[in-house]
Amino acid sequence: MKAFRGLDNFSVTGGLVALVLLGFLPTLFPGKYLIGVLTVAAIYGIWSVSWDFMSGLTGRENFGHSLFIGVGAYTAGFLNVQFGWGPWWSLPASMVVAAFFGLILGFPTLRLRGPYFALAMLSAAVIMQRLMLIFWEFTGGEEGIQDITPLIKDPLHYYWFVLALLGAITWFLAWMARSRWGLILRAIRGDEATCLAAGLPITTYKIASLIISAAFAGLGGALYAHYQLQVSPQLFAVVTSITIITMVYVGGMGTIFGPVGGALLLTLMTEGLRNFGEWRLMVYSLLLIFILFFLPNGIVAPTWNKIRNLFSQERP
Repeated sequence: MKAFRGLDNFSVTGGLVALVLLGFLPTLFPGKYLIGVLTVAAIYGIWSVSWDFMSGLTGRENFGHSLFIGVGAYTAGFLNVQFGWGPWWSLPASMVVAAFFGLILGFPTLRLRGPYFALAMLSAAVIMQRLMLIFWEFTGGEEGIQDITPLIKDPLHYYWFVLALLGAITWFLAWMARSRWGLILRAIRGDEATCLAAGLPITTYKIASLIISAAFAGLGGALYAHYQLQVSPQLFAVVTSITIITMVYVGGMGTIFGPVGGALLLTLMTEGLRNFGEWRLMVYSLLLIFILFFLPNGIVAPTWNKIRNLFSQERP
């Protein structure tokens, strides 16, 4: 299959089967609650895979990914509520605006070495959250922007739409990660000095990868805004970025498809622990510590690789 060049057939088939099963899951257990949980999980999957494409491949961890998410969400809110644009126009617009922020922030910050890029992006997200509160006359302050028009009114149909986008984005970024582009990004993570000595424009590659990462994060932000029908400064919070990074580590950093599984796993686990009441946070934290300490490569990607290797060994 030329469309999946660079991706093994077993992974492609497995991904398609997973999408079909996730699509049928709400029909097997009907109810708006499950649809809502799965929709949020799919959006977190988009945010996680977009973070992994840049930070997972290059090793330059972005602690301000929530900046692009919030920018995309507020773009959707402003265009729809303040300017009366149709909701469908907000999707490409949010990608463009978030990509622009990725460009203007990536150009100076990705030249920094060590932890300074992560700190710079973290600071940018905190500053943007504060600006949303300072200019409350335009942004709505703590209440944010309300009464955003839904993209698709039926919750199940909207879930299917988000799930389809998640599958398409994951395939595209996985294909990019296995192309020459992805090889260079991995080489930068392995030895940036050698890449510089070889004459590779590593800053250009890093900025371009951040722009792509920002664009899809902004798209996810717009999808979230049209699902919640409101946006607030909380989207820019540091906890949003930390949650996404945790999902990526649980899924398998640098694998593209692993973070999608990590997002689904942790979102469902969060909802499943509601029965623990006030002990919920402690149980959740202990489970995360166990996973991150004893399984540093994550759960989803290593498990999938073992299954794939097992099937490949059984072939004659």
